[in-house]
Amino acid sequence: MSRIGRKQISLPEKVEINIQGGGGVSVKGPKGQLHWNLPGGINLEQEGGTLTVVRSSEEREVRAMHGTARSLVANMIEGVVKGFTRELEIIGVGFRAAVKGNALDLSLGFSHPVLHPIPEGITVTVEGNTNIKIEGIDKQLVGQFAADVRSYYPPEPYKGKGVRYKGERVRRKQGKSVKR
Repeated sequence: MSRIGRKQISLPEKVEINIQGGGGVSVKGPKGQLHWNLPGGINLEQEGGTLTVVRSSEEREVRAMHGTARSLVANMIEGVVKGFTRELEIIGVGFRAAVKGNALDLSLGFSHPVLHPIPEGITVTVEGNTNIKIEGIDKQLVGQFAADVRSYYPPEPYKGKGVRYKGERVRRKQGKSVKR
């Protein structure tokens, strides 16, 4: 039995959960509403203020999705109550970011500016041209957006330039040395 899948999920008072018959789960809270369809063989049972994720069989695919389904439902509940945040920082001379309308404008030393569209449900703010703050209620969407922005110019090991997560440590390499 999955250790993570066995854990019960406590429901905060502000959260309403709706479990449909076809495996759909809707979670509504103060920050918004999320919907997700449970994988086949996985069901949710609600008893008072707790949720339990139950699997219907011992097949390999169902066992594999048991803990995953529990984590995703718990992340949905946390998202509609607190929300999720990822912070990026840009390091490099002349590198900057700005929010222009519905897109994030990145100047990363290329011959052209990079315009990355901001998906619906995410709020992006830029502080001081180099600090990007990404906020939203869907953990997967926030994390994927941050990873996409970072992928334009990941931090390089020689000078440390690039887009990195706040607090990320980049191992620096020693450059070439000239023998005389």
